[in-house]
Amino acid sequence: MRMGEGVEWALHSCVNMSWTPMGEAVSSARLADFYKLPAAYLNKQLQALVRAGILTSVSGPRGGFRLARRSDRISVLDVYLAIEGNEDAFRCEGILKDAPGGAMDADYARSCLISQTMRHAEVTWRTELSRQTIAGIAESIERRFPEARGDTVSRLMGTRT
Repeated sequence: MRMGEGVEWALHSCVNMSWTPMGEAVSSARLADFYKLPAAYLNKQLQALVRAGILTSVSGPRGGFRLARRSDRISVLDVYLAIEGNEDAFRCEGILKDAPGGAMDADYARSCLISQTMRHAEVTWRTELSRQTIAGIAESIERRFPEARGDTVSRLMGTRT
């Protein structure tokens, strides 16, 4: 399984927005410049987060994006699903039905041990991502890199270049 780079961009953007002052919006242009990303493509990812209810879009001269809910209520899985969608990583095609002894009416997605193994792995992976929040990541970053929050906020809010 391979995730698109938009997941990484969206997660970093959400962590950054979790640090900004309450009610303040961050422009997609500032976020794109901060990471040297293509602004139009980052904006597309941020719009996906808006559609998922993770971000709010604010119009006007001080507009941009901000978290739509508390960062401890936004899981890594929420962000992943907003960007990548909710399709299963593994899709059982039921190839056993065409193998010797296969049955056309069997539900191989449920009975095939390979399908069960892959589904179990995906459920475990999604469960772990659902336990990790934007707030938890932000707190871990702050413990490891104490200056990160202040530096990031001052750059994104335009008080430092």
